[in-house]
Amino acid sequence: MTRTDLSRPSPGIDSTYAWMRLAISMLLATIGAVGMWAVVVVLPAVQAEFGVDRAAASMPYTATMVGFAAGNVLVGRAIDRMGYWIPALLSSIALAAGLLLAALSTSILQFTLAQGLLIGVGTSVIFGPLIADISHWFNRRRGVAVTAAAAGNYLAGAFWPTIMPTLMKAEGWRFTYAAIGIFCLVTMVPLVLLLRRGAPAAAAGSPGSRPVQSISLSPAALQVLLVVAGLGCCVAMSMPQVHIVAYCMDLGYGMAHGADMLSIMMAAGVVSRLASGFLADRIGGVKTLLIGSVLQCLSLLFYIPFDGLASLYVVSLVFGLSQGGIVPCYAIIVREYMPAREAGQRIGIVMMATIFGMAIGGWMSGWIYDLTGSYAAAFLNGIAWNLLNILAIGLLFWKARQRAMAMA
Repeated sequence: MTRTDLSRPSPGIDSTYAWMRLAISMLLATIGAVGMWAVVVVLPAVQAEFGVDRAAASMPYTATMVGFAAGNVLVGRAIDRMGYWIPALLSSIALAAGLLLAALSTSILQFTLAQGLLIGVGTSVIFGPLIADISHWFNRRRGVAVTAAAAGNYLAGAFWPTIMPTLMKAEGWRFTYAAIGIFCLVTMVPLVLLLRRGAPAAAAGSPGSRPVQSISLSPAALQVLLVVAGLGCCVAMSMPQVHIVAYCMDLGYGMAHGADMLSIMMAAGVVSRLASGFLADRIGGVKTLLIGSVLQCLSLLFYIPFDGLASLYVVSLVFGLSQGGIVPCYAIIVREYMPAREAGQRIGIVMMATIFGMAIGGWMSGWIYDLTGSYAAAFLNGIAWNLLNILAIGLLFWKARQRAMAMA
């Protein structure tokens, strides 16, 4: 195949190649999303080695999420203009370099910079940009495809926190980071090169094609509403995801149990994401998102009274099943109500808001812990932000329903 053939959009919506591309994308995301989860696992070890408090130890995670957020917008705009594989190749190299440099850091500042500028930005290519890319390859099963691509992030959350503690115990966190960096380089680059084919164009009226739906909101107002909703849901979501390992250590259960709970949470999130995709294909992204947001808020409440070891495992499972499908629904809504040619940038902006929510929430929970000496107030803070999310999605649901009734 020539260079021209590789860059030319080719037919293939809902084709066998599209499903193969989805499988490759999921594998790429499962490997590359280590950039998000590794810092959570090493948080206690980094805090002990550099001698900082919990809020300062949470800053590398916050920097990672800031870089991740910026990368979702920048890389998202890039794939709208030049396709997926070139931005993905550069991002994969940046991720590997960041992991290697973080392993050599001599201060919390150096570690934080490596996490934010290289690991965070590099990891972004396997989230919003990947979701936007795969959405162009599916019409009939777009919800399933988008949530499956997003599930790679949670597969990583189930896989990496399980194997990292063993390697850290034997060789230390620095060796673990370096080994993961080399692994990412030698696996992600070949996978990216398999995704060089340009996205197909869906002809209007073609079988399975989906017209852009109408809503009684301007594109700018819809974008703002999604940003507010994404910020609120992810400030809430970050509390268990970022601090469950540290929370378990504070309760005397140890790092391994906390890492196991994180893995259970992420594995349940994979199930939730796939189920949400099937549901969104039937009832739409807005309704699916509202259901997930309400369930997440309810599951957060369970963390407050139940802090026994067995009950925390159960609550983590419930939380994962509740929240896993929320973030991909934002991408589905963008594709339902906004033009396909703007998908990369529009989805990137919403994903940036969700990531900022994770970043702010991760730091805020550590700050509240330092002030109060426990995580109870941090859970209540997460619930308050979740209620803001539900309010925004409820307004979006009302506007969509209002438009549908007017057109009936």
